[in-house]
Amino acid sequence: MNTKRNLYKDFEHPFAQFVRIVGKGKNGARSLTYDEAYQAFSMILKNEVLDVQLGAFLMLLRVKEESVDELTGFVQATKDQLNFQPLAVNLDWSSYAGKRKHYPWFLLAALTLSKHGYKIVMHGASGHTMNRVYTEQVLEYLGFPICQNEAQVKQQLDTQNFAYLPLNVISPILADLINLRNVMGLRSPIHTLARLINPFNAKATLQAIFHPAYRSSHQQAAFQLGYKNSAVIKGEGGEFERNPDAKTLICGIQDGELYEHELPKLTDNRSPTEEQLDLAVFKSVWEGQQAHEYGEIAITETMGIALYTMGIVNNYPEAMSKAKHLWNTRF
Repeated sequence: MNTKRNLYKDFEHPFAQFVRIVGKGKNGARSLTYDEAYQAFSMILKNEVLDVQLGAFLMLLRVKEESVDELTGFVQATKDQLNFQPLAVNLDWSSYAGKRKHYPWFLLAALTLSKHGYKIVMHGASGHTMNRVYTEQVLEYLGFPICQNEAQVKQQLDTQNFAYLPLNVISPILADLINLRNVMGLRSPIHTLARLINPFNAKATLQAIFHPAYRSSHQQAAFQLGYKNSAVIKGEGGEFERNPDAKTLICGIQDGELYEHELPKLTDNRSPTEEQLDLAVFKSVWEGQQAHEYGEIAITETMGIALYTMGIVNNYPEAMSKAKHLWNTRF
């Protein structure tokens, strides 16, 4: 690494300009333009950046919070370097947070939709934040394969309308970057942009955020990326899962038009968190051997948002009614 740095003692590294733009002090710094963001992230994906530059760049963006143009540029640069062919996918479902207090009920919402013929690609990363249960391990417990290439995604969509693709298959570099969470002690913009990749150009996309301020930036970035149908929520634990204990503001795109819609709080008191996430209990709810009041509300409400986003229904009351029917007829 020192040898590489020494190459630039007499002239400036090409990436230095981007670190300078976002890091030049309180009065001198600014956000990157779309073109600058695209160029900067293309260099990162091609491994043309020194580690010290990469760490500085990601953390400066984290402190500043990435703009819509930056986020759009990063995502488009990523999409342009992927080699996946478009597939007939109804819904792209990002899953990058993991769960800690409640079971991943969103996963049963997705699997129920797939049982009824809707083709869903879910993608995510596991293990980047400690003490969380990740989608990949839950799917393995339920007996669903984890796809390792595009052919397996197509096969799983053909046979069961659902495929899960880890981020390290989509982009090994992005997977390495998201795993810096435990090195830096902070999430980076990778956690944001990964949710928006939509690798197979599905007709509709779902993204969840941790912090309310990111709702609008996700919505606006999806719009700039040309996504026609999308929904962003502050999901339970950071996953795309409706929290019945709180109002849920949906920042969406429907047929190319931006909209906002708020769903009401559904419970009188905060529901108790799980003492432990026993996946045997989770599986028994999925198989209809056990009921779970909080979980089944979360499942059907999450499914309702997905149905509306896909354009299957005309309004949210109709969406929730259809979701309950799909859940009750999943066998």
